[in-house]
Amino acid sequence: MSDKLPTLVAGALTNVRNPRNDKDVISAGMVRDLQVFPDGKVSLTFVMTQDDPPNIAREARLAISGVKGVTNVDMSIVSEAGQAEAAEASEQQQPDFSHLGTVIAVSSGKGGVGKSTVAVNLAAALAQMGKRVGVMDADVYGPNLPLFLGSHEQPQVAGGKVEPIESFGVKFISLGLLMDRDTPAIWRGPIVVKVIGQFLSDVEWGTLDYFIVDMPPGTGDAQLTLVQSVKVGGAIIVTTPQEMASGDALRGAKMFEQVEVPVLGIVENMSSFACPHCGELIDVFTSGGGARLAEELSVPLLGRIPLQAGMAGLADKGQPVVVAEPESPASKALAEVAEQVVNQSD
Repeated sequence: MSDKLPTLVAGALTNVRNPRNDKDVISAGMVRDLQVFPDGKVSLTFVMTQDDPPNIAREARLAISGVKGVTNVDMSIVSEAGQAEAAEASEQQQPDFSHLGTVIAVSSGKGGVGKSTVAVNLAAALAQMGKRVGVMDADVYGPNLPLFLGSHEQPQVAGGKVEPIESFGVKFISLGLLMDRDTPAIWRGPIVVKVIGQFLSDVEWGTLDYFIVDMPPGTGDAQLTLVQSVKVGGAIIVTTPQEMASGDALRGAKMFEQVEVPVLGIVENMSSFACPHCGELIDVFTSGGGARLAEELSVPLLGRIPLQAGMAGLADKGQPVVVAEPESPASKALAEVAEQVVNQSD
């Protein structure tokens, strides 16, 4: 790296002016944590307000990219209000959630990739290994854990705490237990924040080894609330083999990295079809998306979960496949994911 590169990068940014206050983005305090690495990579946090022109971040990125010697630009865009809220939250005394054990967020960049299926079967597989496991359904827009775990029992309250429902050795809580199945979940951000906070604080989880959080797809209030409320030990990103799905998953993984939550690895779901007659694994979709995503993020590919006949029917009956068909290809792949999670957390 040229000794002049940091100066050149800063100089390029001073040429980007904010019409809101007629200052360059550095003088306006919009550029923070600027780092220029020997290999030419540049990372920075770009702070915006709601009054700033939306294209100014793109102009700043292009200005940096145009500097000779810059090989990559990693820009995190945050709101000024959001930074203030995060600072205020960090100053407040956080509740002690150490009794939850290792907190693992199971996330996906988009819906329909089997995130909840992986979360439920991971929890059930850990319980089969003798671990004390709880699952929180943070997917408030599609709370499907009661269906997947075969119980719609109404939680009871004892001593001011909600008693979680237990199924297959797994304790769980979900909005699906507290609302009618045909009630649409039309929640604004503050409601999502409140629900997650109550599920963490107002449920009698007891002492757990693993606390699995089934996140809503994408990146938003639920993800940020979780990482601000409790120490998350790691995230598992679920994707399918297609490039479109893995591209969405990449954005989700980058979000966890930006909030300093380690990504434990990638699970590629629906990676192939397990023939019920001969056992051969057939690539129905394009293959390798999960492996390429894992390589790009420098994290393990925790497992490739095949499609198999009857798996969807088991889910509809509330029977995790690792319990109902433990010797099947999908069960073995999911059990391997659970083993890798335990190995990483030991």
